[in-house]
Amino acid sequence: MPPKTPWLALAAASGACAAFNGVFAKLTTTDLTTSWSTAISTSLHLSPSNKIVEFTIRALFFTLNLLFNAIMWTLFTKALTRASSTTRVSIVNTSSNFLLTALLGLMIFKERLPAL
Repeated sequence: MPPKTPWLALAAASGACAAFNGVFAKLTTTDLTTSWSTAISTSLHLSPSNKIVEFTIRALFFTLNLLFNAIMWTLFTKALTRASSTTRVSIVNTSSNFLLTALLGLMIFKERLPAL
């Protein structure tokens, strides 16, 4: 028996993809990526300031940013076509995006959110 709300998983997944899209966009430009590329270069017995490694990693993050953006729009559009209410789809999408963005920001970038 098919689920009664097939759009729900699509909307939540699209919000998750939007969160990952944001993480990869930030990793494309942040100093954290520089420190990761330095560690990778050192582990490969290359110069710690090897710009080829750093640009490759940044290009990978930029590519993942574009990929997750495309996936997010695909899932969001599918959710919109399957739901009876675009408002519900938008609420689920935004909620899962906000929640996952907060968790990923905490885990990857050590960001803290103030208490409300």
